[in-house]
Amino acid sequence: MRPAYGRVLGLAGLLIWASSAGYGQSLGDVAREQRQKQQAKDTKTAAKVITNEDLPEHPDSSASAAGSEGKPEQSSSQTLGAKSPEQWRSDIAAQKKSVEALQSQIDKLNSSVHFVEANRYWNGVQHNERQIQKQDEVQRMQAQLDEQKKKLDDIEEAARKAGYGNAVYEP
Repeated sequence: MRPAYGRVLGLAGLLIWASSAGYGQSLGDVAREQRQKQQAKDTKTAAKVITNEDLPEHPDSSASAAGSEGKPEQSSSQTLGAKSPEQWRSDIAAQKKSVEALQSQIDKLNSSVHFVEANRYWNGVQHNERQIQKQDEVQRMQAQLDEQKKKLDDIEEAARKAGYGNAVYEP
């Protein structure tokens, strides 16, 4: 009877060890996948945003607008006007999605900030320092959100100047 008890105990220990090792590995895989998705998302949104510096100047459009005062606006609107309404919609939708995702991250982080009385808890000071770091992160993310909103406004304005109404950017 004694050897059977040892086998059962050894088998139970082996099963617990195997399950915990498998769980840790899958958690690492999940984190790795999330990091890759975030990087892919960041590269996708960055690739869709077009600024005036990214656009090449066409000699034909600058020559026709050489006599007018609004030369930069005309050349940029002519170049941007080459996009179809579907391209404008997809660019604007991608930027809106980026703004919404960043706003949701800010809201989650803001809701997790909770200060405690430092003397009441044994690690109250460290906890409060972490909360301050969270607030700093919120401020940094808020600055990014402001930039993303500005980009969205710029894209919508460019679509309007290209001759597309609000149906393109307010579906």
